[in-house]
Amino acid sequence: MFKKILIANRGEIARRINTVAQGMGMQTVAVYSDADAELPFVKEANEAVRLGPAAAKDSYLNIPALVAAAKSTGAQAVHPGYGFVSESAEFAQALAAAGVVFVGPPPEAMARMKDKSEARKLVAAAGVPIVPGSKDVLPDVATAQAEAERIGYPVLCKAAGGGGGIGMAVANSAAELEKVFRACTDRAKAAFGRDGVYLERYFPAPRHLEVQILGDTFGHTLHVLERECSIQRRHQKVTEEAGSPLFLDGKNPAVRQKLFDSALKAAKAFGYANAGTVEFLYSDGDVYFIEMNARLQVEHPVTEVTTGVDLIGWQFRIAAGERLTLEQGGIVRTGHALELRIYAEDPVKFFPSPGPLKVFRPPSGEGVRLDAGYAEGHTVTPFYDPMIAKLIVSGADRAQAISRAVDAVAAFTIEGIKSNLPLHQRILGSQAFKDGAIDTKFLEHHAKP
Repeated sequence: MFKKILIANRGEIARRINTVAQGMGMQTVAVYSDADAELPFVKEANEAVRLGPAAAKDSYLNIPALVAAAKSTGAQAVHPGYGFVSESAEFAQALAAAGVVFVGPPPEAMARMKDKSEARKLVAAAGVPIVPGSKDVLPDVATAQAEAERIGYPVLCKAAGGGGGIGMAVANSAAELEKVFRACTDRAKAAFGRDGVYLERYFPAPRHLEVQILGDTFGHTLHVLERECSIQRRHQKVTEEAGSPLFLDGKNPAVRQKLFDSALKAAKAFGYANAGTVEFLYSDGDVYFIEMNARLQVEHPVTEVTTGVDLIGWQFRIAAGERLTLEQGGIVRTGHALELRIYAEDPVKFFPSPGPLKVFRPPSGEGVRLDAGYAEGHTVTPFYDPMIAKLIVSGADRAQAISRAVDAVAAFTIEGIKSNLPLHQRILGSQAFKDGAIDTKFLEHHAKP
C-alpha cells in the first residue's frame, strides 16, 4: 500500500478521502486555494500545499501545480475525488510521466468515456441499450434538424465533451432546436474546450438510475448494486437513495437484472478498472444507457452504508495493484439509505447563496451521518460548487430512513446563508416521495413552496 498520498480536491470529499487514507495507515497531503486555506480539509491532512488563487483554473484545475505538489511532497499516488481533474486523462498521463499513481481508471478508458457521442457507439456495439439519438457529433444546425426529425421531437441537445447537465437543453421544434443548438455549442466550448454536441430522444419524465462498478487490473469486474438519483434540479442531483424504490420488495426483477448486466457490459467495453458509475434512464418499462462516469460519485455513501463496501478503500487497493477479493454473490444490501445534498442556495430559485456560516449545527442520532466541507464560522465562497454538506440517513427499510431524515432535517440549523433545507422538507413530506413515485420532474410537480 502507498505510504503517502495527495488529495487533489477540496471540501467534504477531500475530508472523506483523508479519513479513509489515514485509517489505512497512509500519510496525506491536502492542496488548497487561497479561498480554502482555513477549511477543515486543509487542517486535517498531515501536510498541505498551496496551489494558487481562488479561481479553479489557477488552483484545483492547475495540472502542473498539482503534479508539482505531488512530486515535492513525495506522494506516491493522487486521489482526485470527483469534479475538477477527476476525469482528466491529461492529468492521469501527467502523473504517470512523473512516476505518480493516479487513483482512478486507466487514461485510455477515460479517453473512451470523455466523448459521450463516441461512448454511445462503443457500448451499443457491446449490446448495451442506449437512448435513441444521433450517431455522431453534429456539424451544423441543418444536420441537427434533420436528425431531430428522424429521432422525433422533443430532443435533448447534449455536449459531447462534458457532463453534469452543462451544455444540455431540450428542443420541441425545429425553430427551438436552432436556438438550443447554438446555445449548447457555445456553453460546451466555454466549459469543456470543444463545441461538439449530439442529440438524444428526450424522455419527459424518466427515472435516473445508476450502477456502482468496481474493477481491478486483473479483469475482475463487479457491480455494487444500484442507486436512484431521479430528484434533480437543472439536471443536478438533489436527493439520492440506495436502493431504487423501483425494485423494492422484489419488484421488476427482470429490469433490475438487465440494468446490472448492461452496466457490466459497458464497463468491460471501456476497459474499466477502479471505481466508476454507469448511468441509465428508465422509461416505459426499460432502461437506456446515458453515460459512464470515470470517478467516484457524490452519492457513493448510500452504497457504502447499505452494502458495507468501502469504495474509497477499494480505490486505493486497486490503484496499488491489489486484486479485488469481493465476489458478486457476496454483495447484498442491508436496509435503505438516503443522501440529501445540502446547498448554500435559495431553496426556491436555486441561486447560490455564499456567505458566512454564522450558525452550523448538524443533526445527530442513529442512522445519521454528515459529510461536511465546512464548520460554523467558515465562509462559503462563490468560487466553487455551492454544496456545503451531504446528509446521509439510513434505516432498516425505506420508511424508517425517511422518518429519520425528516427528523434530521428538522434538527439541522444553518444561519447566515440561505440553504436548501426547506426544499428537503418539502421533498420528504411529499406523499409521492413516500410512495416512491419519483422521476426527474419531481420537483416541478411535488415540491413547490
